[in-house]
Amino acid sequence: MFAFFLSSGLFLGWSLGANDAANVFGAAVGTRMLSFRRAALYCGIFVILGAVVSGAGAARTLNDLGGVNALAGAFVVSLAAALTVYWLTSLGYPVSTTQALVGAIVGWDWFSGHAVDYAALEQIVLSWLASPLLAGICSAALYTLIAFLIKRSKIHMFNLDSLTRSGLILAGVAGAYALGANNIANVVGIFIPVAPLPEFSFGGLFKITAAEQLFLLGGVSIAVGTFTYGERVMLTVGRGIATMSPVAAFVAVAANALVLFLFSSQDLRAFLLQCGLPSFPLVPVSSSQAIVGSIVGIGLVKGRGRGIRWRMLGRISAAWAATPVFAILISFVSLFIFQNVFQQNTYFPVR
Repeated sequence: MFAFFLSSGLFLGWSLGANDAANVFGAAVGTRMLSFRRAALYCGIFVILGAVVSGAGAARTLNDLGGVNALAGAFVVSLAAALTVYWLTSLGYPVSTTQALVGAIVGWDWFSGHAVDYAALEQIVLSWLASPLLAGICSAALYTLIAFLIKRSKIHMFNLDSLTRSGLILAGVAGAYALGANNIANVVGIFIPVAPLPEFSFGGLFKITAAEQLFLLGGVSIAVGTFTYGERVMLTVGRGIATMSPVAAFVAVAANALVLFLFSSQDLRAFLLQCGLPSFPLVPVSSSQAIVGSIVGIGLVKGRGRGIRWRMLGRISAAWAATPVFAILISFVSLFIFQNVFQQNTYFPVR
């Protein structure tokens, strides 16, 4: 029975792979520096590694928002988020899986009568605003620096092409790893409190916890989504917002990877706190918003915004605004149907 309920989480993982893989390799594919098949292969491998090795931090914050305490409820919440992402992905928009899942959890909170943790919600919503802004600033600064260095070094065109291609691959795999680490919370994080999976031990050498098993399954589902349905959104990100040079594509991917890393690294957070410095919250930020922010940042410094397709950007922004609203509605209605028509306990009262 658990496998059936988990299927909605894996569907969400597939949708995330189909949509968010564009955020780490879309620029490389759009500028024809990397084929879609190679991009999907690299993305799949490093998303799984990131999910299994570093996926725990952001998952905890998502559980703070709404502790979905029934398996059927977790199924419906994931299904509502997956349907929202799938619908907008089929239209070609790079939307936020994080926004869809957060909206679906809020729908569960409202349906079940559980109090919404507005402190956690505020932290997540602020990250939605901060991540594209931070990515835009990083990409603008990095693009200006690299353009200056290229001009001063007078590097040969062929050497520059080779370096850029290698840089795109390195930045892409780093972004894929960070995507797995940060966004695996969206895919299976909601199932962690209710998963009846036993812990496995391999000869006493190492153990695989229930959470790590879920991270592995979620990572595989993301990889499958990338291979089977990710090309269209990659082309939207790579070509639809602004025309980019290979160097600009590298900068956009690198800035996106950096932002995802900042919001998912437990080690960096611990280091900053130890030094008495402000740290980044461990929340599942939107890689879609980060990559779009990166591309806009480059467009603003490259041609003062003249190369940005503002109409497409406006349509993408509208899709972002609609994502949590649709997810809340789908989640609330679906929970009502499951609870009253199929007689499934979608929540347990909390005293």
